[in-house]
Amino acid sequence: MKHLILLSVFILTILNVFSQEKNIRKLYVGTFTSEGAEGIYLCNFNAETGDISLDKTFRAIDNPSFLKISDNKKYLYAVSRATESIEKSGGFVCAYKIAEDGSLKFLNKQISNGEAPCHVDVSPDGKHLAIATYTGGTTSVYPVNSDGSLKSASSIINNILAEDNPDKVVSHAHSIKFSPFDGKVYSADLGTDKLNIYNLEGDKLVSSGQKFVKLELGAGPRHFEFHPNGKVIYVITELNSTITTLIKQSDNWVKSQTISTLPVDFKDTSYCADIHISTDAKFLYGSNRGHNSITTFEIENDTKQLIAKEIVSVEGDWPRNFTLSPDGKFMLVANQKSGNITIFKVDSETGIPEFTGKEIKLPAPVCLEFL
Repeated sequence: MKHLILLSVFILTILNVFSQEKNIRKLYVGTFTSEGAEGIYLCNFNAETGDISLDKTFRAIDNPSFLKISDNKKYLYAVSRATESIEKSGGFVCAYKIAEDGSLKFLNKQISNGEAPCHVDVSPDGKHLAIATYTGGTTSVYPVNSDGSLKSASSIINNILAEDNPDKVVSHAHSIKFSPFDGKVYSADLGTDKLNIYNLEGDKLVSSGQKFVKLELGAGPRHFEFHPNGKVIYVITELNSTITTLIKQSDNWVKSQTISTLPVDFKDTSYCADIHISTDAKFLYGSNRGHNSITTFEIENDTKQLIAKEIVSVEGDWPRNFTLSPDGKFMLVANQKSGNITIFKVDSETGIPEFTGKEIKLPAPVCLEFL
């Protein structure tokens, strides 16, 4: 009998460990090493309990401020803001191979062709990578080799010198994405207040029929999200703390709605940062740096207009980036200045995130990317 009890306890222990391991999701954290971080952190996130812990640290990269994993989950790419003494052009984009345990093996890097690279994306087929540089005002495309490494840039657009910028307004290209719907490449430019639209022809970026969507003067478009129906783009603007809804009419994008992310009585300074759609496409979220909050919007079913729901504290300072867990049940917020990642449980009915009380302390977290 004693042996049977011990055997039962052993089996239950093994099953419990297996269950816990099954719920673990790998999470990469991009950081600013100039603010005390050590590089890219790899965390273990329990998708059942919301617990999070540090697994590994990958050093030897300066300011890996934005990360992107390829659709096949084999490669991770990071933009690196290097000091002038290391790279006069302003930085790099780095390629890594992801091992089975989440470890990163450095493949190679290419120069960013502009200062302060701040965003990176990979095409759905994994054959091209694109980056945006904030200070340089450039957008560049890099062909990807079969082993995940990067060739040198095949296309570089300088937005300051672009023909549709006759006044030479200072450009701050802040994000770039390959559309999964129309094959185009979109880039938000905070300096020129435009969402630029390109075709990818071979390895070259060329202006599309509609070259851009012009947003409100001084709005500062930063990041954007495609609605799953392919006919709506939501653009979050850093400088006036709003989200603008773009609707596709025929072959052109037109502005449909602009809504604030802040409370009506808030008078202090705040800057929007990141934007995401819930996994069921019923809700949209935006982060406010200064007000230090996440705003939840309901997406109206027919028109896809936004309806403000609730604003919650991020329980930290300067929410530069946030993400939803793969199953959509949790929201994780990277608070740059307070050096913590806070964990929220998302209400499946209302979409509103509620703080779980759980967090992890990491210096200057600025990007979260689930494997």
